[in-house]
Amino acid sequence: MQEYLTVAKETEDEFTVKHSRFIGYIKPVTTQEEAVEFINSKKSKHWDATHNVYAYILRDGQIRRYSDDGEPQGTAGIPVLDVLQKEGLTDCVVVVTRYFGGILLGGGGLVRAYSHAAKLAVDASGVIKMSMCVRAECECDYGYYGRLASLIPECGGTIENSDFTESVKVTFTMPQNLYGSFCAKLVDSSLGKYNATELETLFAQV
Repeated sequence: MQEYLTVAKETEDEFTVKHSRFIGYIKPVTTQEEAVEFINSKKSKHWDATHNVYAYILRDGQIRRYSDDGEPQGTAGIPVLDVLQKEGLTDCVVVVTRYFGGILLGGGGLVRAYSHAAKLAVDASGVIKMSMCVRAECECDYGYYGRLASLIPECGGTIENSDFTESVKVTFTMPQNLYGSFCAKLVDSSLGKYNATELETLFAQV
């Protein structure tokens, strides 16, 4: 896998239908422990809620989990999970908290409500693409720094840090499939004087 979709940040949104209040929470996570911790934190916060339904998907182990938390089977957890799957998302967790308003919604109404709450949370967070990237560094003199600082974004990379001492050391990330072309342009534009040193590969937003 060279890229995947996830959510940008932890956030929440809510709506009310037939006096029932639905609050959708979402957070990017990478481990089951992080997902469970987030779920438990919302259960503690909303200990007085009627239901705290959840679903999460993780890349690691291709894990998919959900819970109806007492709602009729198939009306809550699965609809929340379906929203994540239809959006193509992974490495994220959703909790939908419901405060019952006294009017039954019926099976179809519950499915629509939990789906809507999950989609509101996704939209509030925003979807981002994570790509397999190379983190690398290049050290150059001050005369070449301006060219290097423009070459990195031109080739699809993002500068993380520039350390100015006797020379300039630039640390950056770049999609793995673009890194080879960047290295060739770096050598060519500096007449062979400079090369990049790969530090690690990782998934990152670029």
